[in-house]
Amino acid sequence: MADYDVPELKDIPVIPAVQEGTMAKSSPFIAKPEHQEPLGFPGELVENWEQVALDKLEDLTHKYRSLKVYLDSCVKCGACTDKCHYFLGTADPKNMPVARQDLLRKVYRRYFTLPGKLFPKLVGAVDLTKDVLDEWYSYYHQCSQCRRCSVFCPYGIDTAEISMAAREILDTVGVGQKYCNEIIAKVYKIGNNLGLPKPALVDTLEDLEEEVEEDTGVAVKYPVDVEGADILVVTPSADFFAEPHIDGLIGYGKVFHQAGINWTLSSHASEAANFGMFIGSYDNMKRVALRIREAALDLGVKRIVVGECGHAWRVAYAFWNTLAGPFDFLDPNYPVPQHIIEVTHDLIQRGALNLDPSANDDHRVTFHDSCNVARATRMGNMPGGQFILPREVIKASVNHFYDMAPETIHENTFCCGGGGGLLTDDLMELRVKGAMPRMQALDELVKEHDVNYLAAICAICKSQFTKTLPYYNFPMDMIGSVHGLVSNAIQLGTKE
Repeated sequence: MADYDVPELKDIPVIPAVQEGTMAKSSPFIAKPEHQEPLGFPGELVENWEQVALDKLEDLTHKYRSLKVYLDSCVKCGACTDKCHYFLGTADPKNMPVARQDLLRKVYRRYFTLPGKLFPKLVGAVDLTKDVLDEWYSYYHQCSQCRRCSVFCPYGIDTAEISMAAREILDTVGVGQKYCNEIIAKVYKIGNNLGLPKPALVDTLEDLEEEVEEDTGVAVKYPVDVEGADILVVTPSADFFAEPHIDGLIGYGKVFHQAGINWTLSSHASEAANFGMFIGSYDNMKRVALRIREAALDLGVKRIVVGECGHAWRVAYAFWNTLAGPFDFLDPNYPVPQHIIEVTHDLIQRGALNLDPSANDDHRVTFHDSCNVARATRMGNMPGGQFILPREVIKASVNHFYDMAPETIHENTFCCGGGGGLLTDDLMELRVKGAMPRMQALDELVKEHDVNYLAAICAICKSQFTKTLPYYNFPMDMIGSVHGLVSNAIQLGTKE
């Protein structure tokens, strides 16, 4: 299946022996001018790229005090070294978070600290050369910005923010990543990551309505651009066409139908994902987020609900208010934003949904805590709600649920291996090896409890696992949506 070695799943997790340079040649395709320019970046490497890069680094350290603190404060304690799924899967020492940070830190020290200017070798400072830039491009695209290392760092250094800064510098000098930048350009042109125009979106949803009615005998609607609807749903565009994502969208519609909630999607902002975060560009994050605000205002909705997408929820929860707020035109009785899990959980608690868990008795379920949900957001009105609410929704929908080992879930969760803008086939080796720690934890449950359904509330996790599960001898269709389980369990026609 692969022309590289797939890591072996062991009974006891093992920290690998260091293997220098194993992933040195791993790099995603470079963006072309047509991918760069709509985002406001040069189309190719600029002539004076060294000075442009240094000016951008200086600007970022002044603009974001946190970045300067992270670059100044690392003491090389090693607490993060074995926490990265990419290091555990590849054994490349530059995938240790501390070493990956140092690729940028060494240049920062050389040009922006007195010891680095006077005694560069003594403090590990290096000149910014083309080789260094190429190394940045390779290894800063071997970080999924999952922030697991920051959980264990005694100084709270956020490697994700350093990776975001490095990628923004690369874009600024004209060396962007094709996958992320092409997707953002599609959002600006069409409104979603897939480049799906309104007629195609409407046709897709009409076909979905026919499919659901044929399956259930109930006319569940999946509306687009309905003015005056109570709820605007923004969801990852994968929900519109691909398995297992579409099962989640089917579930949203059934939940709203049974609860009698008037809702709509928007053709202007049909995409919840915001890849501007992956490339570290707050300007592009803002442009993408503003589309959702515009759609909410144009349609006159009262609430905005985010579908099953991990980083979309992080951007919405942590950044929307400053990027696209204030949202004072929405109903103040509801939080802004809301996650679809929060909506469904509340309806279950109030008895507004009729769920039959036995409808999922063929599923023995576990739950994957997606990184951006687990370590960067909250749900509900309680600490840890982002861990509690999804599991309660699942348990209301199934009879057989099992959690993975405690050191691999909640805020300690392992990344799927494809987040942070790395969900591209040109990084397949990295993705497969990076999935290993999560596959290890899953393997334990499969052996102990015969688990056969891995639930997730992140589109990237679902897409990543669909590709990587077979490498570890698990069936591709083992991954599924949480609302796919809700969709199976909900008893339409009994509450309406």
